[in-house]
Amino acid sequence: MNSTAAETREIDVLGTKYTPDAWTNATPSILDKAGRNLLHHESHPLSILKTLIFNEFPNFAHYDTLGPVVTTQQNFDSLGFAEDHPGRARTDTYYLNASHLLRTHTSAHQLQLLAAAHTNDNSVLVHAKNAQAAPNNERFLVAADVFRRDEIDASHYPVFHQMEGVCTLSHADVQKLAPSTPDDIVDIGPENPVQPGHTAEDVHKVAADMKRTMNCMVTRILTQATAAQRDAGSEATEFPVRWIPAYFPFTSPSWEMEVLFRGEWLEICGCGVMQQSILQNAHANDRIGWAFGFGLERLAMLLFSIPDIRLFWSTDPRFSNQFAPAQISSFRPFSKHPPCPKD
Repeated sequence: MNSTAAETREIDVLGTKYTPDAWTNATPSILDKAGRNLLHHESHPLSILKTLIFNEFPNFAHYDTLGPVVTTQQNFDSLGFAEDHPGRARTDTYYLNASHLLRTHTSAHQLQLLAAAHTNDNSVLVHAKNAQAAPNNERFLVAADVFRRDEIDASHYPVFHQMEGVCTLSHADVQKLAPSTPDDIVDIGPENPVQPGHTAEDVHKVAADMKRTMNCMVTRILTQATAAQRDAGSEATEFPVRWIPAYFPFTSPSWEMEVLFRGEWLEICGCGVMQQSILQNAHANDRIGWAFGFGLERLAMLLFSIPDIRLFWSTDPRFSNQFAPAQISSFRPFSKHPPCPKD
């Protein structure tokens, strides 16, 4: 009796069981979303966008099947989150128990993936697509669902999707980078500092490499979107970008990238030079890296003209049948009520 009762209290996430405790707050409705795999439905807008981004990084390994459950060490400690950081609170994060949670960001996999090549961890490496392009995970993208406690409305949902990019470079790689130009200059100073052990010259080169890479990615994707939709005033082929100094626990210096799109400044992502402690813990202290991360929903809502984030979870064929793999097209609104054919 007691054994059976204990078993029924266990939390099952994609076939793995977790014992709940006082930290447990993940609800059945949230856990059900963990198996929806929207990124694997090739005609879903989020999957289309994921594939477009993957295609822009042919020399990166691609990951999109990493499970949603991570440890507190992976999600917070490995990235330098303070013990009192609000992201750790039960009001912000879905816990399975005190040691396991539903990832709140794709950055939770940074150390895991960087270390996997050194330790030859095939349980991780088996998930890589395009692995031959970066066999040591020196460059990789991660696309995945992430979970944060939030109010539900047209622009907020407690489950969404992120894309993470990491690029690490050897000292020899950095020396080969093109010299930074006036267009590459980004704010670096006491409020957005170079880390101890990094030289200002190397950081400027690495930041410029990151900036050029991301400018190219964003321009190509937005150009495809405007070419596909041909909306009035959307024929632009140049998209001004600005870099706003920011703070993230796992990068320094750090920036938020914003792009002028259809007359409005759109926040694309957070990015920066990786904290060297992450690379050191991954046995890659002889390298320096940059990283970025952003939510796919916000960009997909603009590209596909989707007005409500909740529509991404719709099972109504009037939504899903509107889209086709590898194509950006505008959403056509439909009634909230099911069709009622006449006799």
